[in-house]
Amino acid sequence: MSAGTVLFWRHGQTEYNATGRLQGQVDIELNALGRAQAAAAAEVLAHVRPTAIVSSDLSRAFATAQELGARTGVEVITDRRLRERSFGAWEGLTHAEMADGWPEPFAAWTDGGQPEGIGAETRHEVGRRVAEVVTGMAEEHGERDVVVVVAHGAAISAGLTTLLGQDPEHWRGITGLGNCHWSVLRANTGLVPPWRLSAHNVGAPDADFPPVGRIV
Repeated sequence: MSAGTVLFWRHGQTEYNATGRLQGQVDIELNALGRAQAAAAAEVLAHVRPTAIVSSDLSRAFATAQELGARTGVEVITDRRLRERSFGAWEGLTHAEMADGWPEPFAAWTDGGQPEGIGAETRHEVGRRVAEVVTGMAEEHGERDVVVVVAHGAAISAGLTTLLGQDPEHWRGITGLGNCHWSVLRANTGLVPPWRLSAHNVGAPDADFPPVGRIV
């Protein structure tokens, strides 16, 4: 048994997003625009009638998830495995500050590699923990059910890549999600990989960003 649809939803904007600071696992709240984005997106996503909503326990994701929970009557549960990728010493810094303090690790990171010496999680580690949550939640539901997973940009990218059977350390076949945008996986029953990407980087038609694609 598996849920037929998993919808990944990135949280709304924070001040760190707005000012170009790397968030990682720092617990930053939504700013005013982020709250508006979450409300606008939740109005759209309520139409998919989610069966379950599971969120990162960081406040920016949880507050986003609660907007959908309030509109659907579905209780939001949290799982710390959905937290953003940890970036160690870089959390809270701008790209300029990272490049100035750690030029070689920063160059490696911007070139797609792993920044050594700063305490950052690998993409593989992040993808694995996010995929574990999705797989576990999906197994508890049926083919007509929709599971909404509310998380963070890098965590969602790594999780999607892993669930699509690719190596997040090396495969860069999907773009990142905008704030409060979402992607949709459909069960690929009996085939490899077990999930297929049905929609990607879809946004609501309000809250300072244009509509992109379809809901699901």
